[in-house]
Amino acid sequence: MNHTAAPFSRRVAPALAMATAVVLALAGCSSSSGGKKSEEDTADASAGKASTPRMTIAMITHAPSGDTFWDTIRKGAEAAAAKDNVKLIYSNDETAGDQANLVQNAIDQKVDGIAVTLAKPDALKDVVAKAEKAGIPVVGLNAGMTAWKEQGLLSFFGQDESISGQALGTKLNSTGAKHALCVVHAQGDVNLEERCAGVKKTFSGKTDVLYVNGSDMPSVKSTITAKLKQDTTIDEVVTLGAPIALTAVQSVSDAGSKAKIATFDLNKELVSAVEKGAIQFAVDQQPYLQGYLSVDALWLYKNNGNYSGGGEEPVLTGPAFVDKSNIDSIAAFAAKGTR
Repeated sequence: MNHTAAPFSRRVAPALAMATAVVLALAGCSSSSGGKKSEEDTADASAGKASTPRMTIAMITHAPSGDTFWDTIRKGAEAAAAKDNVKLIYSNDETAGDQANLVQNAIDQKVDGIAVTLAKPDALKDVVAKAEKAGIPVVGLNAGMTAWKEQGLLSFFGQDESISGQALGTKLNSTGAKHALCVVHAQGDVNLEERCAGVKKTFSGKTDVLYVNGSDMPSVKSTITAKLKQDTTIDEVVTLGAPIALTAVQSVSDAGSKAKIATFDLNKELVSAVEKGAIQFAVDQQPYLQGYLSVDALWLYKNNGNYSGGGEEPVLTGPAFVDKSNIDSIAAFAAKGTR
């Protein structure tokens, strides 16, 4: 990209990059959010907001409607925006082509920075390049760890999905599971595919992959139920999102199966399910932190020329396991919608 700070910033020492990430992580505060596709201005900033000139940042995600995971990302982004005197424009579309159009809209509005998810990197490649050519700094979050550097983004905030999948697979080995069903709720989403591939790589038992339509929960429920009835050897259902996990609980019951359920990602209802033992454990990637750091990183770049991760390494927000041993320490934050 044509940013004058790039040559120096990309040589920032790892220790400095880590220190920057720690400072960012400690700066969060709470904020309200909604779940529908929209463009909203975070108008009311907190009392301690930055005195730097007002800037506009667009956050564009591939979030499907109604998935509370993305509400948490948005809350983090709004909290950082309030602190940093930033006008935040949030929009989302799970269709890659439409998401690309939203990025183009942000370019046309001449925003000061863009935070984007790259669930389908090839579909966003050209429009990301247009943003960079227009001199608009771009950071990635949540999806696109294998593509962010190639596409020239400043930084990336998320978890290595392959590593997180492998960690879950390894944990399953200690549970006695023999046959896992990995449920992919959005076919072609690189994050989800990498998770299942990671599970298969380290899990010593058999791993099957089941594709479902994550935007149609009754269909998700019936598809998982039918699979469990068809193959009674499945003793572990691995889901890739909290709403799918909660639906899988119903499927296991309907199928009369004894399968356990493990999942990626949290929401308030899933925390309760872990507390009750309906869900074994969850892999938490801290979505609030992803939203917060993305906005804060663009503010830091504009006002101090900083690159989180030195522009060379991603800033990891996960994975971390949440189970009965530590759920109590997280439940209070989940109740506020920030975990």
